[in-house]
Amino acid sequence: MVTIHPFKALRPEAQHAKNVASRPYDVLNSKEAKIEAQGNPYSFLHITKSEIDLPEDTDIHAQLVYDTAKENLDAFLSRNVLFRESKPCYYIYQLIMNGKSQTGLVCGSSVDDYENDLIKKHEFTRPEKEQDRINHIKTTGAQTGNVFLAYRNVPEIDSVINNWKKDKNPVYDLLADDKIQHTIWIINDDATITKISRLFSENVPCTYIADGHHRAASAAKVRQALGKVAPKGADIFLTTLFPSDQLYIMDYNRLVKDLNGLSTAELLDKLADKFTVEKAEGAFSPAILHEFGLYLDKQWYKMVAKPGTYTNDPIGILDVSILQENLLAPILDIKDQRTDKRIDFVGGIRGLGELEKRVDSGEMAIAISLHPVSIQQLFDIADSGNVMPPKSTWFEPKLRDGLLTHLIKD
Repeated sequence: MVTIHPFKALRPEAQHAKNVASRPYDVLNSKEAKIEAQGNPYSFLHITKSEIDLPEDTDIHAQLVYDTAKENLDAFLSRNVLFRESKPCYYIYQLIMNGKSQTGLVCGSSVDDYENDLIKKHEFTRPEKEQDRINHIKTTGAQTGNVFLAYRNVPEIDSVINNWKKDKNPVYDLLADDKIQHTIWIINDDATITKISRLFSENVPCTYIADGHHRAASAAKVRQALGKVAPKGADIFLTTLFPSDQLYIMDYNRLVKDLNGLSTAELLDKLADKFTVEKAEGAFSPAILHEFGLYLDKQWYKMVAKPGTYTNDPIGILDVSILQENLLAPILDIKDQRTDKRIDFVGGIRGLGELEKRVDSGEMAIAISLHPVSIQQLFDIADSGNVMPPKSTWFEPKLRDGLLTHLIKD
């Protein structure tokens, strides 16, 4: 069973909450972050993407970037933009997007549970991305990025959380610029905190990383690197736990820079061996599994995987696996999506228009739209001990950085 802990969150004064709250560091590049934080000295991007406060030619992985993040965090504290909770608490985080609501519990999850595989993974991580967050945590002393965990529903846990929401007032309730509502309640009653901890320890055998593999791995490696001098706060990492029936997974689409020397006609001819291919009227978003959209030369195509092109095991049946085994590897010579620089990934929240724009600009040669992975597929793969191909799941809505941060030192 899993172990969770209340923690003393670092959080904004109420009047600053909307300005502090920022999109996660890993959904924005440096240029986008600089534009988003422009004119807002309270944006948490000054901490999570601190290169925005440095010359444009600064290496984003230079120690100067992490030192600047630490300086900015200290400045937020000294200016009373942020403060530290006086006692360990749990927090309820509700998001509403397009009328759909989901509610999670913000807590410290155990690094021991992560290392003992009670927190299950479904993706490999990239060493350079891990190292970036390791450097950020070690320099700032803060876990600024929230790891998004899922668990199979427990009605009694749902009841405790829903009753608290009904009976108490939130400390933050803000509508972000993207029209997503973010509402947070503090659970500071000792009896309720103890009850929630007990319910998880008795009823939740494991949790699943939905979003944040690099953040989780980095937190564990920071504790390992600090060794005997690791502060007690490094034994946990910042997480939000969502019951699985509330989660929404979006498509995670692909872009490829070139056709590996093929002409458009040659590519379509090769695809016909493994897929049925036909022209589509307008942008094509797959409605069912094993359908794909293909965009090149200002034309969308509908592709359907032919029988025999995939297996029925948890990995083989995934559309990302079908795409890898029948198009990316054999035709375009992309053997490893984690390391090949010719492929890029675009979350479905950006829409198919983003795919068209990047192909039409000449930056990319083709775009491929996919049907979303289901939460049950994610659970099946994690339970089997396997991992998905990289960039298989895109969860929306996303938590805002800066509203709740975990400091590893008291």
